[in-house]
Amino acid sequence: MSPLIDQLIEALRILPGVGPRSAQRMVLHLLEKNPEGGLNLANCLKATIEGVDHCKKCRNLTENDLCSICENPARNDTEICVVENPADVIAIEQAGGFRGRYFVLMGHLSPIDGIGPDDLGIEVLVENVKSGPVEEVILAVNLTVEGEATAHYISELLRPLNIIISRLAHGIPVGGELEYIDGSTIAHALEGRKKI
Repeated sequence: MSPLIDQLIEALRILPGVGPRSAQRMVLHLLEKNPEGGLNLANCLKATIEGVDHCKKCRNLTENDLCSICENPARNDTEICVVENPADVIAIEQAGGFRGRYFVLMGHLSPIDGIGPDDLGIEVLVENVKSGPVEEVILAVNLTVEGEATAHYISELLRPLNIIISRLAHGIPVGGELEYIDGSTIAHALEGRKKI
């Protein structure tokens, strides 16, 4: 193949889940069937990468200094939901029900990968809590070793501020059957049980 085609195939492989064959199919489809769509894709990608940055308050992705959630006066300023990445904000927003604010870490603590508290903007989170009318911080980080370490670190920093620090409930999904649920999930569900 031509060097330009090979270069584009390699470029597409940086996307998650895109292997060499998928990348090749995408490139050939754009070249053979939709070159205008390919140019539009390239222009949109360039404009987005150059025009999107982090919200100065919550670190979510935005084209402005503040994201639409931080600018929205109808949001509840007393609750901040801490998440690992912008996809988590989208998931919670699509689920509905949460009307508070967010703080996006853009990752989790991982000393092996050289990711520490400064990389996650944790000092900005602490300042947001100190300077605002925040009553509760919800730690909605992933239930991984790194996520648990991140939640513990943040909770220890926030504990002296006399606010509620909570975690998302985790356990058995709606429609789940106990016999098919792993033991760790059942243990977490038992720990987080509530009265009815």
